[in-house]
Amino acid sequence: MVAVWRLLPLTVKTKRGAATMGAWTSRTRIPMPEPDPQEALDLSRLPPELLLLVLSHVPPRTLLVHCRRVCRAWRALVDGQALWLLLLARDHSAAGRALLTLARRCLPPAREGTPCPLGQFCALRPLGRNLLCNPCGQEGLRKWMVRHGGDGWVVEKNRKPVPGAPSQTCFVTSFSWCRKKQVVDLEEKGLWPELLDSGGVEIAVSDWWGARHDSGCKYRLFVTLLDAHQNVIEKFSSVPDPIEQWNNDVYLQVTHVFSNIRRGVRFVSFEHWGQDTQFWAGHYGARMTNSSVIVRVCPS
Repeated sequence: MVAVWRLLPLTVKTKRGAATMGAWTSRTRIPMPEPDPQEALDLSRLPPELLLLVLSHVPPRTLLVHCRRVCRAWRALVDGQALWLLLLARDHSAAGRALLTLARRCLPPAREGTPCPLGQFCALRPLGRNLLCNPCGQEGLRKWMVRHGGDGWVVEKNRKPVPGAPSQTCFVTSFSWCRKKQVVDLEEKGLWPELLDSGGVEIAVSDWWGARHDSGCKYRLFVTLLDAHQNVIEKFSSVPDPIEQWNNDVYLQVTHVFSNIRRGVRFVSFEHWGQDTQFWAGHYGARMTNSSVIVRVCPS
């Protein structure tokens, strides 16, 4: 029981016996019944449209992992498109409005009993962020398929800071070509096929490469867009001139944007090569860091 205090007026009699109302000088405890907690939390009694609005304030991962398991009615709402469109509509920025317009134009087909791809999209938030794992070697060579040349790959600290890098470390090559590759599964990252085929997104790739001051180096970059069977749809390559010896620890950036993407792209293969020009034992070759693959909505 919860005790609630209420103020009650005090009646005061005058000399003539007339009753007058005095000041609020008395407090009386009047117990009030506490509501049944189960009844107060029973959201299932809400109309579906109101329940949908309430659930739209719940974090996406909680919706998918917990709310979807509550009952059939809640599962139907989480598996539907309306809930996720409500979440997307909460972003009132120009980018958010552009994304909502694009999402409505290329909604994934509804499949009964299957979570809506929009849910995974909202939970993983793949647009506008780097989809490559371990881009600076802060986790060693994890997530990269590597081919060692010379004395192989190592990870070292940057000799000069690289702007925007999540870690000031880099991958370093040797006296023979060292290669490494990472393949990004775009659907696994949360991008559904209809969105990828809509013509409304583009893929921006970037890589930073440089050299030690006392050694020149060579560098190559190969990026390919692949279909579901890993066949090449589009490709980009960069083979810049070597960096010469005595270079002041220079870093250079290579960028490219795949726009007007053809239908069927499901993977991005990112591969770069490096070696030194002095053929010295050890690790004096090209230094790579802050590699990125970013999917974003095309500018209107």
